Amino acid sequence: MTLRINHNTDAINAHRSLQNNDHQLGKSLEKLSSGLKINRGADGPATLVISEQMRAQLAGLNQAVRNSETAISMVQTTEGALNTVNSMLISMRQLAIHAGNEGVNDQVMLQADQQEISNTLASLDRISKQTQFGNRRLLDGSNGANGAVTGKALEFVRASIKTNDSAGSGFQVNITQNATRANLEGSVALTNEMVKAGETFTVIEGGRSVTYEAKAEDNVQTSVQNLQNAIEQAGLRVTVSLNEGNTLNVIHSDYGSKHEFQVSSSTAGVLSQVSGAIESSQRGFDVAGTINGEAAKGAGRLLSGVTGTKNVDGLVVRYSGDLSEGIANDTGTDVGSVFVAQNSLTFQVGANQGQTVGISLLNTSGTQLARGIINKSNFEKLSDINVMTAQSAQDSLTLIDAAVDEVTKIRADLGAFQKNTLEGGLSNLRIAEENLTAAESVIRDVDMAAEMAIFTRNQIMTESATAMLAQANQSPKSILQLLG
Repeated sequence: MTLRINHNTDAINAHRSLQNNDHQLGKSLEKLSSGLKINRGADGPATLVISEQMRAQLAGLNQAVRNSETAISMVQTTEGALNTVNSMLISMRQLAIHAGNEGVNDQVMLQADQQEISNTLASLDRISKQTQFGNRRLLDGSNGANGAVTGKALEFVRASIKTNDSAGSGFQVNITQNATRANLEGSVALTNEMVKAGETFTVIEGGRSVTYEAKAEDNVQTSVQNLQNAIEQAGLRVTVSLNEGNTLNVIHSDYGSKHEFQVSSSTAGVLSQVSGAIESSQRGFDVAGTINGEAAKGAGRLLSGVTGTKNVDGLVVRYSGDLSEGIANDTGTDVGSVFVAQNSLTFQVGANQGQTVGISLLNTSGTQLARGIINKSNFEKLSDINVMTAQSAQDSLTLIDAAVDEVTKIRADLGAFQKNTLEGGLSNLRIAEENLTAAESVIRDVDMAAEMAIFTRNQIMTESATAMLAQANQSPKSILQLLG
């Protein structure tokens, strides 16, 4: 046994153990008091990085949930206003039907109907201008993809959230083929003798048919007019007319390849080439061309940017012109340009960059609804309708029906956006938030039971080390016995 007084190695050793135990006790206390096993980078550098990334993702998910809930509120506000617009259009339709009852109405009744329609149109415009969510106006067209055109026969119809802004240059529209209507022309002239003999005409269109047998008192002109009257009463969308040589010409009211009709005549060549046979019309052509040099698809007179195109996806224009030779050259004829201002609403519904969705809110004023609808009264838009005559009442009804379809489509788009995109995404966000919180808890949170056991051990070890340090400090005192 050696005895030294300059260096007490036992005390130094006991002191080191005491320091270690005290340090571990302090860390255990910190974890128990904070509930976290990672309080600083030194507690686990790699684990800290993972958990902080999860925390950032969780904060983003929490905000995305709130964003989606706010977006749903905005969509519901918009849809509520559109529901009112729908109700107004239905009331206008009822008034137009009342005005079409020509045999009963007098001028005073018609004027009352027109006055109420005018008031309703003013209310539609007011809803369009005043519907707001906060300070953002919803139905005045300022939150959609708006457009304007150059070119006499070119008209902007609509654009979607996917349509790019055209900046100042615009998108050039080239037409390679006119839109035409299904038609059929007789090869044999209709004569008074045929009419007197009881010429029978049959026209079939859209699942409905009209048959007219000429009367003895008819002539060529009256028989054709009576046939046309019967067609209009039955709601067929075709027009029958006489050419200069008294041959019959039948043409569909709508443009495009989807529309056709069938005809028959009791005399071969008047309509059908075989007596009594049902003969189909020649189908019309859809307009064809390109927009901004990108692929476009025709449907009647409407030319639409193909899905997936770089700039014009969702862009729709109407070309109502007539190229000089019907079919243009391969490269197409420049008929004008369309300028698109992209102001569609964009919602951040995810926790990361680029996780956005959007929707366009269209202008629902009377000047923007039911545009480009063919009618005999030459009404260009809903705000032009007038029910003061029987024909204008019928044409007004056509435009109101088109407006109802447009508003209903907007409501359907909003409903699908709310249900499938926002509410579906919201449910997914909440599930992701729950699972990510659980994952972050596993990494970051302390197991209180296990840590309490560790704390108790460290506490005992600290008290033991303190006692042993005291004992080690007593050892040098035995040297005093040697000195005595």
